[in-house]
Amino acid sequence: MKLICYLSNGYPTIESSITMAKDYIDAGCDIIEVDFPSSDPYLEGEYIANRMKEALTACNDYEKYMDGIVEIKNSHPNTKFILLSYENTILEIGVDRFIKFCVDNNMMDLIYVGRDNQEVKSKLIANGIKISCYVQFHMDENEIKAAVESNGFVYMQAKPTTNNVNPKFPTLKDCIGHLKSLGIKREIYCGVGIYAPEDIKMAKEAGADGVFVGSTVLKLHTDIPKMKETIALFKKTCNE
Repeated sequence: MKLICYLSNGYPTIESSITMAKDYIDAGCDIIEVDFPSSDPYLEGEYIANRMKEALTACNDYEKYMDGIVEIKNSHPNTKFILLSYENTILEIGVDRFIKFCVDNNMMDLIYVGRDNQEVKSKLIANGIKISCYVQFHMDENEIKAAVESNGFVYMQAKPTTNNVNPKFPTLKDCIGHLKSLGIKREIYCGVGIYAPEDIKMAKEAGADGVFVGSTVLKLHTDIPKMKETIALFKKTCNE
């Protein structure tokens, strides 16, 4: 099972993010989720939203963020990357410019956060960019339908954040099993609620192809040895 670590791009600087990516990979991270910080990160919690805000305060030139991502990718050609971008950020960059960046650098997996601008999404998909689909733990029928029709991986909520449990699918294993029964053969990665080895073990036993780890790793950026130790433990659990 793949370990996916979130890289808060540009915080505190783009240069430090380049170094941090190497630390992630050296410690055992398989896939890096790297963001373009958004000026309106309305779905993020306070912690990540503040990091995006501070990153943009330090540098609001998206061309430099692109250059940093390219440097990371070229330095680690065997590592897979998933881009995260808000719709408003793609529009700020320019849809054609964003597509060219993705295609030229073979970074075709995208977590797209937006207000469903179908024109933008259709253009991205037409150019081969694979847009992930988020499915909440309560297994909303519209989200399931979108996941079946999507061309990208499924981002499955690992744990309910409230009491949003569908009695038909009370466990993560039930949720993933149902998605696969509908013919989804693309990767199903689990996130939101992955904080410890037991969470990773649960996701693996449920049939996930990978897990997203975010704040647990981000909060250790000031203690690199501890961060690497944590990533190594998480990866070990993925392999068990």
